[in-house]
Amino acid sequence: ERPFPDERPAFCMFEYVYFARPDSMIGGVNVGKVRIEMGRELARKFPVDADIVVPVPDSGNYAALGFAEELKIPYAHAFVRNHYIGRTFLQPSQLIRDFDVRVKLNLIKEMVAGKRVVVVDDSNVRGTTARAHVVNLLEAGANEVHKRVRCPPHRFACHYGIDFPDPEKLIANQMSMEEICNYLGVDSLGYLDVEGMVRATGKPLNSFCLACFTGDYPLPVDPALDKFIMEKREQRAKALADQQTHPTLFADLK
Repeated sequence: ERPFPDERPAFCMFEYVYFARPDSMIGGVNVGKVRIEMGRELARKFPVDADIVVPVPDSGNYAALGFAEELKIPYAHAFVRNHYIGRTFLQPSQLIRDFDVRVKLNLIKEMVAGKRVVVVDDSNVRGTTARAHVVNLLEAGANEVHKRVRCPPHRFACHYGIDFPDPEKLIANQMSMEEICNYLGVDSLGYLDVEGMVRATGKPLNSFCLACFTGDYPLPVDPALDKFIMEKREQRAKALADQQTHPTLFADLK
C-alpha cells in the first residue's frame, strides 16, 4: 500500500516554453522538439507572408525554426545575443530592464533591411524586450515586422516560483491584443493558444499548471504570501525593535 495518495501532476508549462534547455528531457519528451512543434502550431494558426523568420535568441530559436519550416520561409539569425546579460523580465527595476534590452541583442542590419520580417519569441511577459526589438528592426530598414509568440498571453500572476507575481506588470493583463500590437509597433501579432501549446507536448491538458495563462490555479493561493514576505517580516521586526529601543516620549502618560 502506498503511504500517500496519488495526486494529479501539474507541471509548469513555462519550463517547456522558456526555462528548460532545449536538450532537456521532461516527462520523456525532448524540449527542443516540443518548441519546434509549438512553432509549427503557431504558423498554422497565424500564417503570414514574409521574407524571413527571425528568432529571439536563444529560447526562441527552435519555435522560429518550426514556424519557418511550416510556412517554407527562410530562417535567419539576425539577432546576436550577448550571453552575459540575463533574463530581462526578471530584473528588479524597469531602468535595469531597459538597459539590459539595449545590450542583450545586437542586430545584423543587412539581414533585415528592405524585408518583411517575422519575429518569433518564446513569450511576451512585460513587453519591454519585444518593443525594443521592433524599434531595432524598423531602424535597420525592415519594411514590415510581424510578431509571433509561442505561448498564450500571460494575464495572471505566478504564485509558485516564476518571477511575475504582480499581474499589473503583465502587459496582457493591462492591454487588449489590439493595444499590445499598437504598443509594440508591429504590423500583426499572434499568440499560440493553450490548446496548440499543450498539443505540441503530446501530453494531456490536465498534466500542466497553466495558471499564468488561464487563472486556474491547481492549488489554493494565499494572497498574503508573495516573494517579498521575508523582506516584509524583516522590516516589521526592525521597526518593532526600533520602537522598543526608542520609546515615544509620552508612552507612559495616560
